[in-house]
Amino acid sequence: MTRLLPRTLATALTLAAAAVAFAGPASAHERRTVGAVQFVVGWGDEPAYNGFKNSVQLTISEANGGAPVTDITDTLKVEVVKGSDKMTVPLTPNFRVGAFGTPGDYRAWITPTRAGAYSFHVTGTIRGQNIDETFSSSKTTFNDIEDVATIEFPAKDPSTGQLATRIDREVPRLDSATSQAKDDAGTARTLALLALAVGVAGVLVGAAALVAARRTAGGAGGAGVKPGRKAAADEPEPLSR
Repeated sequence: MTRLLPRTLATALTLAAAAVAFAGPASAHERRTVGAVQFVVGWGDEPAYNGFKNSVQLTISEANGGAPVTDITDTLKVEVVKGSDKMTVPLTPNFRVGAFGTPGDYRAWITPTRAGAYSFHVTGTIRGQNIDETFSSSKTTFNDIEDVATIEFPAKDPSTGQLATRIDREVPRLDSATSQAKDDAGTARTLALLALAVGVAGVLVGAAALVAARRTAGGAGGAGVKPGRKAAADEPEPLSR
């Protein structure tokens, strides 16, 4: 009887430690029993802020406080949903039995870029049981993603998401200004070419007028001289009697 007491005490302490380990993730997490398994779901780091690396945390155990489920490989996947945006994220164990971490703790690593409500759509199979469950953030489940600006100090810098929104808003204006500048440049080029053409035409007209004037002057100077007869200047003066 005396020998059995230490063994009984050691077993009790082990079970108590396991219970404490599985009680840890329950803060700001949703607990749900689905068939033969129990999920405890939420953000891996809380409070959770946009712009910081985080994870979808699924702690999975057998229902009714049973043993942790540690043999999930690629049979389960998580789709993270924010409004109309969706992304499937690989689910990986965040533990190694007998080495580190809490057995049954699985993570899907992401960096949420927008504040607000999120949902996790979990699908696949666990030990032959089909799983199709959606877990959504709320005041009674797990936290929304909070705006990091609420804890920034001393200056509140815009997040990468806010900068992206501003860029998206300014790009159409920039495209419009660039198009207008191209139109203005095209108009200026057209006017310059037109002015050049007018200038060239003016030069040609002037040159033609000059040539015509010279030809007219040459014709008038030779009109009083008849062919075959010398000009009066070349004839000898008559002798006086």
